[in-house]
Amino acid sequence: MAEDGNGNHPGIRAVEVRKRTPGSKWIMLLAILFVVATFLAWYFTWFGRELSDADISKYLNDEKSPRHVQHALNQIQERIERRDPSAKNWYPQLIALSNNPETEFRLTVAWVMGYDNQSAEFHEALKKLVQDKEPLVRRNAALALVTFNDPSGRNEVLSILSPFPVKAPAAGVIASSLKEDSEIARNTLLARIQAPDGKVIELRSPLLGRINKILKTNGAHISAGDEVMNINSDEGSVWEALRALSFIGRKEDLPIIQSYANSTTVSNRIREQATLTAKQVERAEHREE
Repeated sequence: MAEDGNGNHPGIRAVEVRKRTPGSKWIMLLAILFVVATFLAWYFTWFGRELSDADISKYLNDEKSPRHVQHALNQIQERIERRDPSAKNWYPQLIALSNNPETEFRLTVAWVMGYDNQSAEFHEALKKLVQDKEPLVRRNAALALVTFNDPSGRNEVLSILSPFPVKAPAAGVIASSLKEDSEIARNTLLARIQAPDGKVIELRSPLLGRINKILKTNGAHISAGDEVMNINSDEGSVWEALRALSFIGRKEDLPIIQSYANSTTVSNRIREQATLTAKQVERAEHREE
């Protein structure tokens, strides 16, 4: 076969190009499929995607997919905010979810219920949820009750402003690599406890926040119920609690509220809300006098 001026064989190159072309097409096709699959995965899990009435009903019943349930709850919340009467079609299912053993469902439902403070059914459900075993469910329920002008969750709201005690579920030797002031997410592994029988028990955070103080150090022998550490609430929760206390706070709550107003370690947003809340509580107390 003849060579060109550079010593190359044009015929051979043409054959090589033709052989590579089909492979290139497959690579391009796979790349396109990957992009499409990624988009569809995002689209069908994106909470902003509008759901039809049928989809909301279907998603609420899909308890094997918590994201589906939460997506439906988000859509119902938006309809309540828009004062869309169709939202009431799913109220019975929301009440049912408030008794569901899945924590994620109860805490989300508690929040959604606060958007309709005219629903007597929601009010009754929230009064039960404020006694829930999970602290985040109790907190959401307590904050939602404020929208009903119901102060029965006040102690739970106040607890948001104090370090939350994390207690050992069993006796044993504790092992943890976390340090004070570490930021933690909900379900973060806080420590492992090796029980006398050799079983290892994981201690996970029930809340989002920051470690305030570690009371049982690595290698310490602990008993069931011992306070291992305590956690400061995240800023968003603190802000919500201070805002709630501006409506249901009492004179005896002022010291903890003012501690945030005078703090040098919290954000300006928290200090400003604490100052406003303290003033509103003081005004309310003066009016009652």
